[in-house]
Amino acid sequence: MISRYDERGAVVGEVSRARMRAENLWHGCVVIVVRSLDGERVYVHRRTDTKDIFPGLYDCAAGGVIDAGESPDAAAARELAEELGVRVPVTFLFRTVYVDDATRYHAWFYEARSDGPFTHQPEEVAWGGWMPFDELKAKIEDPEWPMVPDGRAISREWLRRGE
Repeated sequence: MISRYDERGAVVGEVSRARMRAENLWHGCVVIVVRSLDGERVYVHRRTDTKDIFPGLYDCAAGGVIDAGESPDAAAARELAEELGVRVPVTFLFRTVYVDDATRYHAWFYEARSDGPFTHQPEEVAWGGWMPFDELKAKIEDPEWPMVPDGRAISREWLRRGE
């Protein structure tokens, strides 16, 4: 079960992940960018081809849906540990929304600093590696780079904010 949100961002109950996807219900997600300790690189990964949403595309953030009864901070720490095997403090930067034809959610955006090592969750991450921050900025703006659309939109907001 996951937390169900209303359009304003308040938790209004619980719902199954399957129902949330089938009915395109509002939900909450956490997004965690991992930067190297020197801040010069960002850890980028490719999603597995079996993911239920945006399979096989690149992303510059770990993240996922907030479980029922879970706080965004707890979800961020959990998702970072599950997807990339990293257990370091996460810093909340901002909150935003993402909406397209298939999904709509409130996103809590975090940053973590780590030089690894990383242990990928095999069901979610097919490949991962470091990308220089300046190269990532260019890739985010390149419509030919196969990046998850929500990650591209939220990353653009991150870059605009100068976080």
